[in-house]
Order: sequence, then structure tokens, then C-alpha cells
Amino acid sequence: MAQTFETIKKYPSTSEQSLKDAMNQAVKIARSNLKDFTYKFQSPNTFHGFYEQTENVEWTTGFWTGVLWLAYENTGDEAFRKAAEVHVDSFLERIEKKIDVNHHDMGFLYSLSCVAAYKLTGNETAKKAAILAADHLAERYREVGNFLQAWGNPGEPKEYRLIIDCLLNLPILYWATEITGDPSYGEKAQNHIKTAMKCILRPDNSTYHTHFIDVKTGEPTHGVTHQGNRNNSAWARGQAWGIYGVALSYRYLKNPEYLHIFCRVTDYFIEHLPEDLIPYWDFDFDTGSDEPRDSSASAVAICGILEMAQHLPKETAERYQEAADKMLEALITHCANTDLAKSNGILLHGTYARDSKENTCTNRGVDECNTWGDYYYMEALTRRLRIWNPYW
Repeated sequence: MAQTFETIKKYPSTSEQSLKDAMNQAVKIARSNLKDFTYKFQSPNTFHGFYEQTENVEWTTGFWTGVLWLAYENTGDEAFRKAAEVHVDSFLERIEKKIDVNHHDMGFLYSLSCVAAYKLTGNETAKKAAILAADHLAERYREVGNFLQAWGNPGEPKEYRLIIDCLLNLPILYWATEITGDPSYGEKAQNHIKTAMKCILRPDNSTYHTHFIDVKTGEPTHGVTHQGNRNNSAWARGQAWGIYGVALSYRYLKNPEYLHIFCRVTDYFIEHLPEDLIPYWDFDFDTGSDEPRDSSASAVAICGILEMAQHLPKETAERYQEAADKMLEALITHCANTDLAKSNGILLHGTYARDSKENTCTNRGVDECNTWGDYYYMEALTRRLRIWNPYW
């Protein structure tokens, strides 16, 4: 069942009490996890409902630290701050020793751990780590093509590509320009989104997950999927990265073109939601499918809508905010974990990766919690409950 802004009006709106109850439950779960995940990190997804302990590796560890900072902001509980600052020390060591950082995900890792810490507490270790992370990300900028290479060794021909996820890594570069006064960080971010918007957005307003660039000419060659169902399908989380990523770059650049692009990618997302408003992992699937959902995609999209709404004309903003409100209530109703005996995660029914004939994935974290879903869900609740200064 395709949605419209009119049909979505029939769904329940959230309330102040619903939001407060949901935040209290999320904080309760985060507090219960401190004993296991202060000196260790959470695995990217749960296994049969439960996160396992990991070292500070992969691209996802910053989300758990982000949860800690959100919990600290919403409660003032020093236990959350102390745990997050333990993580800050770990993130400095990680970037100094270049531990599992041969990729572009410095924003996911360092905006939510170290930029957040510096903004909230003035932590100088966090500032140092975040600037080093921005330096590392800037090194992945390719002059031929004007983009940040997602994966592989910089310049490697078979990995000469960008992915839509990187739009969420750009804010650490904008921030680094603000903090250091060096314009080159922000210029690289601005050039990257220009290149991405030139090739990753399709005429029907869906998005490619990843797009290759010609290593000699710098021209876009072809788009494919890495995690979607088909090369030409719309991977739900990728579409959500587009929504939030465009909104964040608009905040820094104020490029009016991005207001229009935001509406295009967001309309596509909303119009392809199923009857219960919880997206399937790919928009190839609709109401009645037995394919898994990805609640995290909705959480990301909600945050993006709430970010951009403050920059839209009043009537337009209200229309999008209403849709986001309905989507958030659907997450609270259908996906919020209320039983710590069944899971130590916050947001149920996420999908890390789902295999298909055209992608390169194996099933991972299917119908499980994942750390980014937990984080963006808590960010969405925070944005609705209080005036909030983003970590991005």
C-alpha cells in the first residue's frame, strides 16, 4: 500500500507522554548496558536479541557512545558521561594507531563520540581525536572526480566509488573547518556532495547505494547496489541516508538546491512505506511481504526530516513533521524494546544486511537490533522532546 501525505494522516500521532515513556525506557536499557559496555563496545547488531562485547573496531562503535551522550543529556546522570569519556580515550588510540580505519566512516565513528564530547564537555582529548579523524577522512578525497572514496586503499581502481552513506560523514569535515579555520575540510565535503547528487539520485527520486567513478576522467560511470535488493531498487536505509545527509549539508551550506532534493528523496521514502509505516529493508517490498523490516531506516529518516523541517516554509515543514511524527509513533508502538529479558537493544526489527541475487551481502543482523537504529531512535526522541544541538 503506497502512502501519501493524505493517507498518512489517519495513523496515530505521538504524544508528549508517549515520547517521555519511550525515552525513559531507552535510557533504562542504556543504563543496564553500562556494566558490559563501558570498557568494551557493542557488536554492530544483536545475536538472538543481545549485543556481544567487541573491541573498538568496525564502523559502528560510535553509535553506542552516541547513545551514552544522549542518555547523559536527557538525564544529567554522570555515569553516562564517565562511560562515554572512557570511550573517547579509546577513539583517540584508534585513530592514532590507525586501527580499522581504511574507509570513510570517520563521521559515524567520531561525530557521535568525540565531536559530541567536545561540544558537551569541552574535552580536549575528544577535540584532538576528532580533528585527526577529519584529517584521515580528508586523505580519502580524490581530486579526479571530487569525492571521498568509500572503501579500499585510496585510489584503488576497483574501489573508485562513493556510497550514499558518506553524506553522514561530511559533517565532521564541516566541523573541522569551523574549529581549525582551515577551509579545505569543508571544501572537500562540499565537492563530495555535489558529485554525489550528480550521480546517485535517479529520475524517479530513488537513490543508488553506490556509484563508481572513472579513475582517469573523474566522470561517474555506473551505479550499483551493495546492500539493496537489486542494482536499480531503493535500499531503504540508503534512501534514509540520503534524507538526513542532504539535510545536514543544507544546514552548513544553505544551498537552496538541497531543499528541493530533500523533498524528492523524502517523498519517495514516505510514499513507499507499508501499512504499518515500518519500512522493509528494500522498497521492492510492500505490505504483505515476508521479507524483513529495517526499523533503523525509519529512525534515520525521521531525524533527517526533523533536521530539515526548521529550514522549510511553515506549511511544508508541518506536512513533513506530521509524517515524521506518525513514523516515530509507529516505531514506539511496533519496535521499541520493553523487555530486557528478551533483548539488551533499544530498537527491535532492524536489518544490517540481507542477501539477494544482485548484492554482495550475506544475511547479517536480520530482524535484530543494531547500534545505529538504537542511536537514531534516541536522537529522534531527543529532537522531539527538547531543543537539541546536534553532534553532527
